[in-house]
Amino acid sequence: MEVKNKIVIVTGAGSGIGKATAIHFAKYGATVVVSDINLESAQKVADEIISNEGKASANKCNVANFEEVENLINTTVQKYDRLDVIVNNAGIGPNLLRTHESLLKDWDRVIAVNQTGVFYCMKVALQQFLRQGHGNIVNIASLAGLKASPQNISYSASKFAVVGMTKSAAMEYATKNIRVNAVCPGYTESALLDQLIHAKPEMDTVLKSVIPMKRYGKAAEIAEAVVWLASDSTKFITGQTITLDGGTSL
Repeated sequence: MEVKNKIVIVTGAGSGIGKATAIHFAKYGATVVVSDINLESAQKVADEIISNEGKASANKCNVANFEEVENLINTTVQKYDRLDVIVNNAGIGPNLLRTHESLLKDWDRVIAVNQTGVFYCMKVALQQFLRQGHGNIVNIASLAGLKASPQNISYSASKFAVVGMTKSAAMEYATKNIRVNAVCPGYTESALLDQLIHAKPEMDTVLKSVIPMKRYGKAAEIAEAVVWLASDSTKFITGQTITLDGGTSL
């Protein structure tokens, strides 16, 4: 992976796919800003990277707060002189209710983090990328942003939006040496999946029955794809959504 010496921000990197992504970037020689709303979790990941002779720092950021997003990116640029890659991974899970039963507060919360938070990060990062003449965005969408996902209205809406924002921005900045892509994980071992199965234990059997590989994805498998998209090995790829779902979408 050609990401050595790149300066990378990963949001929501205190656990799950974000943590795995931060660790993978560091493994391949990137300097990683581990960002999470939980600073303690972010610092633990940064410390783990450093203990394995990688380069990392931790930064607390609630992506639903524009000022905190500005601070995250400005602080990174002040410290490292540039920003090469931002991975917009921070997200929260669905409320598991049918549309007519959905709570307004749940809708507002999911959209604020999963959709508006990605927009905030893209907006500020793109301003920096235009100043420096290059940049790379990888958004973490979902299989729920590509196909029907019942009892999941807010989460589905937010992830469809991420796919759309990815494609729109990719077209806008294709001539500016800025690439924008997304990955769409299927059912992956993570806190969000644990939350789903805890709420409805029967879903474990149901979900595995619709995955041709008969297993969940691993966070490290998603991380590999993210790092690849962010690397110099994929210079002609932009505006794409790569689905990692064990064949579920088939």
